[in-house]
Amino acid sequence: MPGFLKFSINDLTQAAVFAALIVVLGLPGQFNLAGGVPITLQTMGVMMAGAILGPKKGTAAVVLFMVLAIAGLPILAGFRTGTMALSSPTAGYFVGFLPGVIVIGVLTAFMMPRYNLWLGIGINLLGGVLVIYACGVAGLMLRTDISFTAAVTSNGVFVAGDVIKAVLAALVAAAVHRGRPGLIHPLRIRRSQFTQTAE
Repeated sequence: MPGFLKFSINDLTQAAVFAALIVVLGLPGQFNLAGGVPITLQTMGVMMAGAILGPKKGTAAVVLFMVLAIAGLPILAGFRTGTMALSSPTAGYFVGFLPGVIVIGVLTAFMMPRYNLWLGIGINLLGGVLVIYACGVAGLMLRTDISFTAAVTSNGVFVAGDVIKAVLAALVAAAVHRGRPGLIHPLRIRRSQFTQTAE
């Protein structure tokens, strides 16, 4: 079995804890920021899973959460199930959790062993906002007659809230990595790989 598919009991425990965290963050449902901007917290849980656990354990946490949702548990924001989300025009946003956490986890692992707050915020914005938005836009266009421009601009009201979540997730990740280093195994591209490619 490839190394990236091997999980210790500790790995599985951490993944399960973060899957539960994503569930808990969805319990308040949707609320409004000042000015009426709607926000849900589950995408922040996805960002934190990738930023704190890395690509393997973070992805496992999100996969576990998604499997439970698709199995019929009403654990998505608004007490929706995964099948309800997948059958709606916003299915792409739910599907986007998976590539989102992978991007965050992989890029964070390349940053380690020292977590940089500003770089972490940028990574969270890339994986937790742009990637999920891209999946959401694709889903909207496939499920409705909406144009690309309309699908993209429909995300505008959520941007402020998602930027706040990206910052908060990075702040939490920075604190966790200071207090408990070694949660993410650093990824490095060996110089020999570039040499072989050049040859």
